[in-house]
Amino acid sequence: MATRYGGRLFTYLMLILLTLMVLLPMYWILRTSLMNLVETMQFPPKWVPSAFRVSNYTDVMDRVHFGRDFRNTFIIIVPVLIGVAFTSSIAAFSFARVEFPLRSFWFSLVIMTILLPSIITLVPLYVGWSKLGLTNTFWPLILPAFFGGGSFNIFLFRQFLLTIPRELDESAIIDGASYFMIYRKIILPLIRPAMVVVLLFTFVGVWNDFLGQLVYLGREQLYTVALGLSTLRGALNTPYNLLMAATIIVVFPAIIVFLIGQRYFIEGIATTGIKG
Repeated sequence: MATRYGGRLFTYLMLILLTLMVLLPMYWILRTSLMNLVETMQFPPKWVPSAFRVSNYTDVMDRVHFGRDFRNTFIIIVPVLIGVAFTSSIAAFSFARVEFPLRSFWFSLVIMTILLPSIITLVPLYVGWSKLGLTNTFWPLILPAFFGGGSFNIFLFRQFLLTIPRELDESAIIDGASYFMIYRKIILPLIRPAMVVVLLFTFVGVWNDFLGQLVYLGREQLYTVALGLSTLRGALNTPYNLLMAATIIVVFPAIIVFLIGQRYFIEGIATTGIKG
């Protein structure tokens, strides 16, 4: 009995410690965003600001064009989410439900691309988009979502589809339904948890995609929130209080989106790995 309670106590202590490790950076960002610039440089650092400077948030909104940056970010995110949701789910449906030659081989190739770092393909992709005259536009960041939707997303959808009984497909085929009808009428309503997982991962990925946006969006009028945040960093000095205030503003929408989809996200994560 004592051993069981001791093990449970150790588990709770570890969970508390890990929670504090996750929350401490967020607290430090929030605390810095409410300080004046002199306090951010003090050593040893203060845990609590001497005066809460909420004006940092209004100051940073005067320096960074958040309205433009948020608009540009959502111009990219909305079509990317639509493209990823459709193309990756229908590709996963093909791998999980449709019999065709070398299906396992082609799926293995898709999985292998997960191991390929995106930085390796960055230069050849940039050269290709440049020759098409599409640099300094949003198209290089949007169009790839409509051609596969990402190998990891295909994998997640396929794993979830393997948990759905095939008898549903067979009954629909007997009634004369086509594969596309099965996908639209049966599969799509059932893969909602996996869809939320994929869309949340995609949303956060695009929101934080500093490198890709930096490479393709050279004009300031096209800047996203990730690029707008970087404009606060100076070559000689950086106003860390304003930078942290801007970080809070940028992170807040992503947190809201996650909280809205949290229930389906947890359900999707729990069910996408049931079958192999």
